[in-house]
Amino acid sequence: MSKNKTIDNLMEAFAGETQASRKYLAYSKKAEQEGKINAAKLFKAASDAETLHALKHFEVAGKIGSTIDNLKDAVAGETYEYRDMYPDFVKLAEEEGNKAAVRSFTFAMKAEEVHAKLYQEALESLDQTEEIFYYLCPVCGNIEKFVPEKCSICGAPGDRFIKY
Repeated sequence: MSKNKTIDNLMEAFAGETQASRKYLAYSKKAEQEGKINAAKLFKAASDAETLHALKHFEVAGKIGSTIDNLKDAVAGETYEYRDMYPDFVKLAEEEGNKAAVRSFTFAMKAEEVHAKLYQEALESLDQTEEIFYYLCPVCGNIEKFVPEKCSICGAPGDRFIKY
């Protein structure tokens, strides 16, 4: 097996493990809502295990660069999502009349634009020593540098934001 095929396989495994991790996390939340605590814990543990696998595959594939390179990659990825990917997804969902998908895609698209700007700011102020806190909207994924009264994207109350 050639080195390039191995890198391709590592990246395919990374994608699969990443999707499994998020899927099992969703299953854990559902089991918890249904009061199935043992299943919820198993799904959460499996989600964390899949994350470990994904991170190792990504590392072995040589995909983790310097913080500067990683921030540039993040800006590019988020920019692609909000400028190119999500607008097409929203348009198709609208044409198909899938209002839930339109909402999901629109929230993500708007949040990805914020993420791109925050990554760019972080890149430009990388050597800043003053600690910054970030606040995540648990509804739409918007990130703020302060707790807003309500989310500028989805309107969720600011007291629901999660501090990082």
